[in-house]
Amino acid sequence: MPVYYYDPPDRFVAGAVGQPGERTFYLQASSLGRVTSVVLEKFQVTLLAERIDELLDEVLRRTGGSTGVPASAPAALRDDGPLDLPLTEEFRVGAIALAWDSDGDRVVIEAQEESDEPVEPLAEDVPPDGPGVLRVRISAGAARAFAQRALRLVAAGRPPCPLCGLPLDAGGHICPRQNGHRVSHG
Repeated sequence: MPVYYYDPPDRFVAGAVGQPGERTFYLQASSLGRVTSVVLEKFQVTLLAERIDELLDEVLRRTGGSTGVPASAPAALRDDGPLDLPLTEEFRVGAIALAWDSDGDRVVIEAQEESDEPVEPLAEDVPPDGPGVLRVRISAGAARAFAQRALRLVAAGRPPCPLCGLPLDAGGHICPRQNGHRVSHG
């Protein structure tokens, strides 16, 4: 499978297509007319966004703020636009790796195809016959903006049940806090 490398992409976003409860989530990198879209699970989007913020908070803490890592997403980098079309799924994501590259003060994000034989995350040499890999290097500000959008995206789905936190469907849901009985939301 090919390796899709963007250093840096013009745009790197998480997006979703479909109705809440049936959305398909994507990571999408684009640059100079090239677009790479990979499919992942909602929880992976949440985890990636949270990990990016944790990583940058840690870099800030360690460097005492001398690296130019913003404490929050710069407003100028906010991206609320839809995913770029055509939306073609290159692969479904299995593992996601994240690293801080202090040489260029960049966040490196790698999404690897679901595989029985995953390759070493963030390896210098990715085997050409291995699983597909999408790797992007982005600024700390772009990473904060990515995380902010990703968390908003996930939160824009079905509202959480006030009792158990699981997503509510239009017709309610089977809530484990209610002894498993379906609650009607008249």
